[in-house]
Amino acid sequence: VGRLVAFQDYLFHAMFSMMLFCSVFVMYPRAAVSAKRIQEILSTQVLIKDKESTMNVPTVNEHTLDFDHVTFVYPDGEEPVLKDVSFKACQGQTIAFIGSTGSGKSTLINLIPRFYDVSAGTIKIDGQNVQDYSMEALRDKIGFIPQKAMLFTGTIAENIRYGKEDATMEEVVEAAKIAQGYDFIMEKPKGFDEVITESATNVSGGQRQRLSIARALVKKPEIYIFDDSFSALDFKTDAMLRKALKQVTKQSIMLVVAQRISTIMEADKIIVLHEGKVVGEGTHKELLKNCSIYYEIAASQLSEEELAYE
Repeated sequence: VGRLVAFQDYLFHAMFSMMLFCSVFVMYPRAAVSAKRIQEILSTQVLIKDKESTMNVPTVNEHTLDFDHVTFVYPDGEEPVLKDVSFKACQGQTIAFIGSTGSGKSTLINLIPRFYDVSAGTIKIDGQNVQDYSMEALRDKIGFIPQKAMLFTGTIAENIRYGKEDATMEEVVEAAKIAQGYDFIMEKPKGFDEVITESATNVSGGQRQRLSIARALVKKPEIYIFDDSFSALDFKTDAMLRKALKQVTKQSIMLVVAQRISTIMEADKIIVLHEGKVVGEGTHKELLKNCSIYYEIAASQLSEEELAYE
């Protein structure tokens, strides 16, 4: 019996070693391909760089954002995604963008913090070309809430403070209240000290969006960019949030990309994009009368009574 047990033990170790050896042939091709892709990323040249001499941040009485005949083609693309886009936004204004999928809404706002550089035309903030700012100074002016809300592993307070590292607890709480996130945060066992798990699986989509908005609000930037950041909110929370935002964005410019008409009806100016071109510009009521594409979008979301009332 002892010899049989010893034989089986030796056989197990021999077979296990053989299996490990065989796994090398399975894992090596994957490792080789992964290493090659990582090396490609490490050796990639950064296209968006600061100029050798960047300007100082100008002191102005009123903040402005100006798109002047902007055209953009992706580096690996052939056809322009945006074509001759021009508009101006002033401090205290809310500018909304709407259009069908692929019309260039997200691309347009990604040009402001210089995720890409324009192919033609200029984008100016406070009268200066965005390419003349340093990246740090430019992005310090902007509070960007992306389409897909990203949270990091850490407490709720730490996630909100990501927008402003030295924010006080009072500022964090105030931002959460404005973003309509205070109530659900306080329902957590540890409140603001509740830990967000990896990939934020312990909060819902709407809660993630509200925390992302709070992160931008605590920064108090000159320009707020909401890239379809209200899509996961119910209509009641959406309305309460927009009402609260009006009070805190009076000294800023607010840019909103949205698919829901109800989110942008009260915007100072609505810009309708279609295939990369501006096909309509004005208030909600003006566009219902003058822009057929906007009317089609509104008709698909609003009742006949609401359209007739407008």
